[in-house]
Amino acid sequence: MKTKNICDLARTVRSKNAGSFMITLEIIFDDRQVYERVKKSGAITREAIAKAYNVEPEKILDFMFFDPGMGIKANYQRPIPSGGPAETDVYGCQQYAPLFSLEIPWED
Repeated sequence: MKTKNICDLARTVRSKNAGSFMITLEIIFDDRQVYERVKKSGAITREAIAKAYNVEPEKILDFMFFDPGMGIKANYQRPIPSGGPAETDVYGCQQYAPLFSLEIPWED
């Protein structure tokens, strides 16, 4: 089966702080049909995100589809608190790149 990369389907793929100890990952769509198709594909799961980040699924503390906003959201615990010694991304805004590996089954 053919696939499409999440970057070709989503309007926004981003990360940000969720307090000092968590990172929020968000994938946001601007087309309801595309969002529903991605959601129904089953390709984006807690396990898929954990695999992209090379962590155990239990490390993904929250995972949800937010239908009113056509978005997918996940939270994971930061390995080092925001602003802590050796921490390199105080705002958590540079942690989204592993999501680019997500492929969605897609037949035109």
